[in-house]
Amino acid sequence: MSTDAATLRLEQVSIFYGAIQAVKSVSLEVREHELVTVVGANGAGKTTTLRTISGIFRPKSGTITYGPHDLTKLDAHEIVALGIAQSPEGRQIFGSLTVRDNLKLGATRRKDRHELDADMEHVFSLFPVLKERITQPGGTLSGGEQQMLAIGRALMAKPKVLLLDEPSLGLAPLMVGRIFDVIARLKSEGVTILLVEQNARKALDVADRAYVMETGQITLSGTAKELASNPRIVEAYLGGS
Repeated sequence: MSTDAATLRLEQVSIFYGAIQAVKSVSLEVREHELVTVVGANGAGKTTTLRTISGIFRPKSGTITYGPHDLTKLDAHEIVALGIAQSPEGRQIFGSLTVRDNLKLGATRRKDRHELDADMEHVFSLFPVLKERITQPGGTLSGGEQQMLAIGRALMAKPKVLLLDEPSLGLAPLMVGRIFDVIARLKSEGVTILLVEQNARKALDVADRAYVMETGQITLSGTAKELASNPRIVEAYLGGS
């Protein structure tokens, strides 16, 4: 595996819910400026893996490192301080707070306060509708707009690694396309991204490399192009040939 100091790396990570093993000896890595996706069906262990990287869960065994840092020994707020931010499954925005205040929450651990206005403008350049809605409560936004807000909030942490958990979940096809256009733009800007996604076709279109997770295990890995042309992946995840 890579020795790049900016690599996020999981090695033989196993995660349990009580007596139930949700993730089984998973190893993967995300190198600086890469977009890596983990695709698989609902319940495969993808979200659990992301939440463990973020420090919400602790692995039973294995290691999670980011450069020289052992993330398994850190609390969630310390992992955010290292530059790893997550846009969670289900968005989890604060419905009673305005769009502006939701975005500001993403920057609570930043010390460079003088740059916040510029970074908020960058979020608005990605998602212009959020600027139009800036004084509205987050709960009044559509599902797609709430997803944009969740990604924008994560970006306000100025992440070195952006974790995206099911950004297309429950969205209409047109909105899915808009979200993935932004993900592609973030990649072009050099943001390092780990994308967990059920929509394998969209994920493989934007990713550099990919892992397939099934029943808590990595069953295939390779470049996104290789996996997109793998007959097994085509049949199982891309709706046949």
